[in-house]
Amino acid sequence: MRKPLIVGNWKMYKTITEAVDYVDQIKDALPDPEQEEVELAVPTLFLESLVEHTRGTNLKIVAENCFYQDEGAFTGETSPLALRELGIKHVIIGHSERRRLFYEDDATINKKVHAALSAGICPILCVDETMKRKQEHDRIVWVVSQVISGLQGVKESELSRVTIAYEPSWAIGSGNESATPQEANEGCYLIRQTIAHLYNDEVANQVRILYGGSVNLSNIKTLMQKDDIDGVLIGRASLDATTFLEMVNYQRFGH
Repeated sequence: MRKPLIVGNWKMYKTITEAVDYVDQIKDALPDPEQEEVELAVPTLFLESLVEHTRGTNLKIVAENCFYQDEGAFTGETSPLALRELGIKHVIIGHSERRRLFYEDDATINKKVHAALSAGICPILCVDETMKRKQEHDRIVWVVSQVISGLQGVKESELSRVTIAYEPSWAIGSGNESATPQEANEGCYLIRQTIAHLYNDEVANQVRILYGGSVNLSNIKTLMQKDDIDGVLIGRASLDATTFLEMVNYQRFGH
């Protein structure tokens, strides 16, 4: 049984004062960690403070990115080894904004996946599908290539430490269009089938696959009921503490 995982991704928002205040509002009101895991991906500046501030709670702090080397002359980058020493367990890799705005290609993302695994951190590998491709094809198919390239060289024994996040860029923060729960589940199902093809069915059934793209109070419960959606990656809606808290407790609310 795959344990549900809900991750809020703050991106480049909030000050440290705002971040601490937010965490104080939610850290003692989260679901039982045996039933659901809750994580917040926060700017690198806040990682150390928030790891300490959430110690002993059910809330885990996640890095939004890392580099593919542990150390070196890489000004402005973040070492996965340094993240591990901070107590970071998960890191987002290959988010659509990293691909689009910072020109990260499949080869770079694959190196980051390996670097995270080598440092003892579990990568949350994001895979994208653009609106253009969706219009050209009647169903979701192009996401597969990013799964294959992202997992290139990853051993079967390592795969249980990898989480995949399906995030169609046309649905991320658009405010106008989001994938239907059925479309989201179809994308996650296709990813699972791809993993089964690359490895085997047993391994594929162990990997958690998240959906990200305009997840909100109105659709989270329906999304989480889908067979191949093991959790969600929440962007804009995670910025408000009250909203995020209600979303992670979706089973207790009637949205």
